[in-house]
Amino acid sequence: MSDNASKNGLTYADAGVDIDAGNAMVEDIKPLVRATRRPGADAEIGGFGGLFDLKAAGFKDPILVAANDGVGTKVKIAIESGIHDTIGIDLVAMCVNDLVVQGAEPLFFLDYFATGKLTPELGVAIVKGIAEGCKLAGAALIGGETAEMPGLYAKGDYDLAGFAVGAAERSDLLPRLDAIREGDVLLGLASSGVHSNGYSLVRRIVEVAGLDWADEAPFAKDKTLATALLEPTRIYVKSLLAALRAPSGAGIKALAHITGGGFIDNIPRVLPKGFGVELDLAKIAPPPVFGWLSRTGGVAEAEMLRTFNCGIGMVIAVEADKAADIAAGLRASGEIVSEVGRIIRAEAEPFVRPKGKLAL
Repeated sequence: MSDNASKNGLTYADAGVDIDAGNAMVEDIKPLVRATRRPGADAEIGGFGGLFDLKAAGFKDPILVAANDGVGTKVKIAIESGIHDTIGIDLVAMCVNDLVVQGAEPLFFLDYFATGKLTPELGVAIVKGIAEGCKLAGAALIGGETAEMPGLYAKGDYDLAGFAVGAAERSDLLPRLDAIREGDVLLGLASSGVHSNGYSLVRRIVEVAGLDWADEAPFAKDKTLATALLEPTRIYVKSLLAALRAPSGAGIKALAHITGGGFIDNIPRVLPKGFGVELDLAKIAPPPVFGWLSRTGGVAEAEMLRTFNCGIGMVIAVEADKAADIAAGLRASGEIVSEVGRIIRAEAEPFVRPKGKLAL
């Protein structure tokens, strides 16, 4: 056979892309997707776009709110350990938690999954986590994209991106900057662990410690290191929406999702000019993983506060005389709530002023 004949005989599969595997994965995930149905979306996939009916969702004067994010290098732990069924929860969480801080109810979610070599089993495991995250957030999974790209990703590697759209009534948008006052109380909602930020540093500390993912976690008995560090990001959507819609919800003035940048960078994003916060570190109870990271990596407290959530995944600025009622409602929704500080006047940096020390 001539060289030209050989070239003419090439197929997409010869180049490393298996269309049949992609189609098989779509069929396998359809039941997972259907399980995320909600008013406004039938959560069926296979078309060229996903549809959502805002009127059917019950909104009267809605503002759409959109967010997108990834999971960062936490994905590497999933890849290297072979545990793929929870990373999708993180993907959803990082997007929908950003929506709810603006007072928005997540409506629908789309994912982007890129890999060097697609295996339907891997794709289904990942989408299983995404669907679970959507159910926890009350969002419909209405579409996504699976990209098989040999030559760009090594075999076994993959990456994820997520896109969430929510809505809020125009009058309910947060933060309410004109309502924030000196003396307002900061409530902190406990995190489930490291969530999905700082994993480049986490992985470096694991390397320094000389541990394997299958080893027992030094900070979590009877769990492997991989399982402990892959604990999914907590999704705060349903408890926060319940709090916002409760009679005391008018006392909620701002929400801050503690993600990349920690307390130092995220809290000022929801404050008006001239205000800052006093953060009472003694009121924060970091889970054992943070103490282990700090000690093993020699990570200073200031670096911990700007890299990790240190045990608080969401901060809420509330009117002081409504703080007790709001906290009680959140606890009834299953949240662990602490009073972690207060709003202060601050004309110049630092706008987050810690006092005391973290119990690391």
